[in-house]
Amino acid sequence: MSPQCSDIHYYTAKPHTGCCWFIKFNGKVIDRRWIEPVEAMYGWHYRNQRYLRNEQSLARVALVYSQQTAAFYGGEQARAKVEDHALGFYQALIEARIPFDMVHDRLLDAAHIGRYRTLILPNIAALSLAQCRQLADYVRAGGNLVATHETSLYDEWGERRDDFGLASLFGANFAGRVDTEVHNSYLNVEKDPRTGEFHPVVRGLENATRIINGTNWVATRPAQPIYAPLTLVPSYPDLPMEEVYPRVPRTDIPGVYARQEGASRVVYFPFDLDRTFWDVLSPDHGLLLSNAVSWAHNQEQSLAVEGKGVLDVSLWMQKDSLTAHLVNLTNPMMMKGPLRETIPSPPQRVRIAVPSGRRLRAVNLLVSGRTPRYTVKGNVVSLEIPSIDIHEVVALDLA
Repeated sequence: MSPQCSDIHYYTAKPHTGCCWFIKFNGKVIDRRWIEPVEAMYGWHYRNQRYLRNEQSLARVALVYSQQTAAFYGGEQARAKVEDHALGFYQALIEARIPFDMVHDRLLDAAHIGRYRTLILPNIAALSLAQCRQLADYVRAGGNLVATHETSLYDEWGERRDDFGLASLFGANFAGRVDTEVHNSYLNVEKDPRTGEFHPVVRGLENATRIINGTNWVATRPAQPIYAPLTLVPSYPDLPMEEVYPRVPRTDIPGVYARQEGASRVVYFPFDLDRTFWDVLSPDHGLLLSNAVSWAHNQEQSLAVEGKGVLDVSLWMQKDSLTAHLVNLTNPMMMKGPLRETIPSPPQRVRIAVPSGRRLRAVNLLVSGRTPRYTVKGNVVSLEIPSIDIHEVVALDLA
């Protein structure tokens, strides 16, 4: 659909019901290019509607969002202070091909979040004591957390606390200062002095030695002595050239807290890692975010997709089937919406775990119309998709 059309139109889908709508403003058909794609869209939905009547998402990771934080902490700067953090983590999860849901911060009770294994808090700064208790209960029940920057440092009205509301989970206390103008600062990648090994949170960065920091830093104190996989290199001049050297090349100030309590794991980054990733798209930052989720989650995802390109992946349960949706976002405008050109993906290897108690009957690809070859090992179905243009759906019929 062309952005030059003189009439406004858009498409929206409701994933839980399989219903879709196309809203057309202006009763005259001025630009006819939209008619054929809409006809094809409705035809495809009609043919495959039984695979689109979703009863449950099978994602075990959830990204928390907070209108409360946007309103009372972000205010007029909500985009930079709140939305950009969420978008950065959103981008990292897509690049890592981790299926995830979105969860509202007013729905943190066990009935709504109990089915998730890992919750992500991208600078969810404004949390009430009741919300903090709900998150603590979630961790005590075996859930995992990944949080960034000023998460829980403010109450629900945006008033700063003396300490994090989630300090006991982070293993960190607020040291009374937030630096909002961090320049030319870095993070050392550290081995555990007891084992001589790197922590899984920094896997893939072992030879980097040092990576760039964010631009906003929360001063913290460890609640007890810890091994920090990242440590702060404080800011130093970036000009003139003869002055460009670190005044303090190494500190023991943690750039990440990664701790395990019983069956639960908690990762806290005291800086704006997710916002900085959204701003500059440094691969090191994206890797840190995905590593943190993988280590905290500590379990294979129900859907795994391997291959070149950028895919948004999700897994849904229907009454008698599972559907894995694979959306090819390999495009320069991937997070903005407009699709300039369809760039088909190379082959993708897909693994899907079938829920216990269900038996596989058939596997089909609903967009290409192919019946792929597949193997079954235990409860895991494996197959290869030769290519994806924009969207492919792997449908597993279950007995």
